[in-house]
Amino acid sequence: MTPQAARLARQHTRRRLTSWQWQGDIDDAVLVVSELVANAARYGKVAGHHVGLRLALTEDGGLLVDVSDPVLEFPGFGTGVWAGGAPGESGRGLLVVRRLALHVGWFLRAEQGKTVRARLRG
Repeated sequence: MTPQAARLARQHTRRRLTSWQWQGDIDDAVLVVSELVANAARYGKVAGHHVGLRLALTEDGGLLVDVSDPVLEFPGFGTGVWAGGAPGESGRGLLVVRRLALHVGWFLRAEQGKTVRARLRG
């Protein structure tokens, strides 16, 4: 969970989607991954834990992006603005993700923490 996490996630996502020959908008997918990983690295940081990234193709050619962190809460998710930062300084990334994705949601993980999931069209 370092500032480089989003950069590494962008590189990985672009390589993976290109190798899969995904027909969706790779630039949009990279931006969604970048925003979600950056949020997890910034707000979901817990010593000894990592951010998890999972990419999966759906049967209809879409893409699921799962980003996991060890924190159980997601303040402000319902409004689209993260409630932990100063006004005007946080929350825009989640709004961008919501504009690019067909669906954005989150759920608690049995092991620990939460996963934020975005679904993009193929």
